[in-house]
Amino acid sequence: MTIQKDKVVTMHYHLTNSDDGQVLDSSRGSDPLTYLHGTGSIIPGLERELAGLDVGATKTVEVAAAEAYGEYDDNMVQTLPREEFAGIDNLEVGMRLQAQDQDGNTFTVHIAQIEGDEVMIDGNHPLAGMPLTFEIEIVAIRDATAEELQHGHAHGEGEHHHH
Repeated sequence: MTIQKDKVVTMHYHLTNSDDGQVLDSSRGSDPLTYLHGTGSIIPGLERELAGLDVGATKTVEVAAAEAYGEYDDNMVQTLPREEFAGIDNLEVGMRLQAQDQDGNTFTVHIAQIEGDEVMIDGNHPLAGMPLTFEIEIVAIRDATAEELQHGHAHGEGEHHHH
C-alpha cells in the first residue's frame, strides 16, 4: 500500500533547520506521528513529497519556507504598551498568547521581546521563514475509516470519539 489521499500514515520524523542544521523537533525515541493524507493536516511541501511512498521507506525532504509555515511577515509583528497585558502575570519572552483581530478572529502570538514598558508580539508561526529538512521513515499505512474521513483527521488508538 502506498501513501495517497485518504490513507492514514504513521511515520517517524526528524526535523532540522535547513540553514544551520539545528534540531527543531523529532519523534525519535517517542511515538511516531499519525496523520490523514490529503487533508492538509501537515505542511503542503512535506505532504506532496510523501505521496507514493511505501511502508519502510525513508526519505530526506527539503521544504522551502513558502511550502512549510510561510515566509516571515513583518506586518505580523507589533509593539504594544505593557498595560495592554494587564491581568497576565509574569510576561516573558517566548510565552504564547491568544489574540483577536478587529473581526473577532482568534489567533496565536508569541512574545518576541520585552523592553521596559514595551512588549513586542509576533503572530508569525515560530518556524515561519525557515527552510526545513525532514528525515522521514514510513512506519505504517492503512485505509482511513469512514469516521476519520468524516472528521478530516486520523484517530489514534484508544482516542475518544467526538461528535
